[in-house]
Amino acid sequence: MSTKIDASNSETKFADFSDRKIAYRSIGQGNSIILINRFRGTLDTWDPLFLDLLAEKYQVVTFDYSGIGYSTGKLPTDIKEVAKDVKDLADYLKIEKAALMGWSYGGLVTQAATFLYPELATHTILLGTGPVGERVVPLEQAFLDHALKPINDFNDEIILFFEPESEQSKIAAKASHDRIAKRIDVSKIPSTMEVFQLYFSGGEGAVADKDNFREKLKTTKTPILIISGDHDISFDVENWYTLTKQLPTSQLIVLPKTGHAPQHQHIPLVVNYIDNFLQNTK
Repeated sequence: MSTKIDASNSETKFADFSDRKIAYRSIGQGNSIILINRFRGTLDTWDPLFLDLLAEKYQVVTFDYSGIGYSTGKLPTDIKEVAKDVKDLADYLKIEKAALMGWSYGGLVTQAATFLYPELATHTILLGTGPVGERVVPLEQAFLDHALKPINDFNDEIILFFEPESEQSKIAAKASHDRIAKRIDVSKIPSTMEVFQLYFSGGEGAVADKDNFREKLKTTKTPILIISGDHDISFDVENWYTLTKQLPTSQLIVLPKTGHAPQHQHIPLVVNYIDNFLQNTK
């Protein structure tokens, strides 16, 4: 009897291009969802339970950006070039249509990919992130105090991704941490200011928004689902509020007593939201 392939044992494979190798994993079958990662995120830092529940109905593809984690090359400083990783990987895997799901920094990349490759993106899902363009509410100092440490401990994770004022959130943080710890190579997590600055340059470019992606949010036909915590120290949900009534295809869900990783704190709930969105919008 063959062993079921899931997030705990999925093989790390490589899409080999002339200038780099993109590391990826794929589990499940069905319509494809490509997950686009956060600042300092690698293949190992998604909660495996979140991936496995998604994979009950969908092909779930995770990958490392160029120059990050298990991939080779260098992380571009322009999110448009980072978004090319998404398209190149999709082409390599012969995925013609996919839902694009981005978390945090990855949400900015996902917005770029949605508008650059509309033929690929059937749906866009944005987790713990904000719209491209100028921020109304800046990130909190707590993010900088904890996110830029060379190595994050569990206490950092609570502050960065969960809600420290909520006992339920802290319990969820411990459960998620323990699941992720079963398969993580800490040495693959970016840890130097040199690499952090590559991410920051991409984020600064997203704020400048020279390609006017923010306006494209107002005219796109791609269905967009936004899921945020009510206390996200990195991307305050209020940054979406100024766009209320201007986004014709966007749905916004705000989860209470929740931080920057709603999909790790409320896993079955968020998976159900995503599944319902994918099944009932087009």
